[in-house]
Amino acid sequence: MVYIICIIIGIVTAFVGGLMGLGGGIVMIPSMLFLYQFSEAFSWATPQTIVGISLVAMVFTGLSSSIAYFKTGRIDYKTGLYFLSGSIPGSILGSWLNQFVNVDDFQLYFGFVMFIISMLFFIKRKQKAVDITHTKNVRSFTLNGETYNYTVNIYLAFLLAFMVGTMSGLFGIGGGSIMVPAMILLFGIPAHIATATSMFMIFFVSIIGASTHIVLGHVIWQYAIFFIPGAWIGGKLGAIVNQRLTGKTLEWILRAILIIIGIRMIAEGLM
Repeated sequence: MVYIICIIIGIVTAFVGGLMGLGGGIVMIPSMLFLYQFSEAFSWATPQTIVGISLVAMVFTGLSSSIAYFKTGRIDYKTGLYFLSGSIPGSILGSWLNQFVNVDDFQLYFGFVMFIISMLFFIKRKQKAVDITHTKNVRSFTLNGETYNYTVNIYLAFLLAFMVGTMSGLFGIGGGSIMVPAMILLFGIPAHIATATSMFMIFFVSIIGASTHIVLGHVIWQYAIFFIPGAWIGGKLGAIVNQRLTGKTLEWILRAILIIIGIRMIAEGLM
């Protein structure tokens, strides 16, 4: 029964992750922590173990989603590489810091991170026209026959990505729950391009983070292997559904997911 639950959680979390470019950790982490507290069958699911398994599963979620997004030309590889330069070393640092976090603090901090990000998403923003002839670091990206122009500051991208990578390794959230809103709010990247590019990044960041947790002995393979099939299937399904939704719809789904999970984690952390 435990293994069946692991497969189901893997599918659901990967679907949400692939759909919103979040990686899936924001669903898997609270779900596994809940089972850890209320079921002896999941006594093995400590915060460190959960994060390690979450990152292993996200490797496959990121790969399957990236393949689906690659086929539709939605990934901005150059921008993704900017962010990867900072998120990879940050992921190593966060994975190392994870071993010093206890259960209650883990839930509380995780909840505050989710809630703050969800609030930032309600900030009203105006889409500014980008002068591609006089503005530095302008990216032009064509999707479905329409060209989008947005500016990506390399130094800001590196700093932001380093912080996001650290949180990814620390909380096992893949970084997408912070990176996707940041790409939309700070850099003006359209939601469909942001989610696809985020999954491309999450694939590589998860490899580094998962490797660090494996070395630290946080991954219990007896259970981890049952999350992998679900991660692959869910990630691909999420990417397919993403292509059928509008950018505004994706943003509202993202707001709702972050608020619900953030409030729940804060409440459990305070109990």
